Amino acid sequence: MRKKHKFTEKKFVSMLNQYNYNLHLGDIVAGTIFNSESKGCLVDIGTNIAGYLPLDETLLYYRESSTIFTNLDNQITRDFFILAYQKHSQQILLSIKRLDYIRAWKRIKQLYIEDVILDAPIININKGGIITYIEGLQGFIPKSHLIHEPEFYSNHTTIKCQLLITDEKSNKLILSNKRAMLALTKDKFRIDLIVKGKIIAIKEYGVFIEIDNITALLHISEIGYKYINNLNNLFSIGSYIKVKIIHIDLKQGRLSVTKKGLN
Repeated sequence: MRKKHKFTEKKFVSMLNQYNYNLHLGDIVAGTIFNSESKGCLVDIGTNIAGYLPLDETLLYYRESSTIFTNLDNQITRDFFILAYQKHSQQILLSIKRLDYIRAWKRIKQLYIEDVILDAPIININKGGIITYIEGLQGFIPKSHLIHEPEFYSNHTTIKCQLLITDEKSNKLILSNKRAMLALTKDKFRIDLIVKGKIIAIKEYGVFIEIDNITALLHISEIGYKYINNLNNLFSIGSYIKVKIIHIDLKQGRLSVTKKGLN
């Protein structure tokens, strides 16, 4: 039985060199679409070997409101990423999705460095948070980084957010609505400022207070100087209390407050 050999990049380069083609896997080339089919497009990239763009290599993610080949009509010329070589069909496999992926991560890294406040589309909402897309890449806003509970928001609207974690290696994109909202209202807050806030949650370790749509934590250690057995005996959800700001965490979008020294 004849042993099959896997087609490698080395063989790909060797084959192209026979025809004086200076192409490699991973290269970006210009091509012109000359034929559209139900499962893909044929692309002229200036070689005797046809380029083929499969349907699932056209978009970073599927958009219900768009057609797969929007802006990919015949005679359209654009850049393509060389993905592989199909030996059996003598076609060079092309991708737009991989090229857009590379470019999207470059833009995301710049947005992260500049700490840009984004208007992100709300694609889906679940108990854990909100799914969105930034530059065509899926991102997630955890419940802990939302100003309101997930059910407060609606699909097909936008939400203010900033990038919190960007990890290209694991394709992980985490955003924060709290960060963005605090950044937009940070001029209202300063250390030692005394403010009034509404109690929105009571936990064993402290009380969460809403101050101008920003969540602040009044830790149990910052309530007073005496031992507290049960915070529910001192506070009630919906009531307002006076506190002093002791820490502003712009990275996580949080405030820390204290009641010590206040009546």
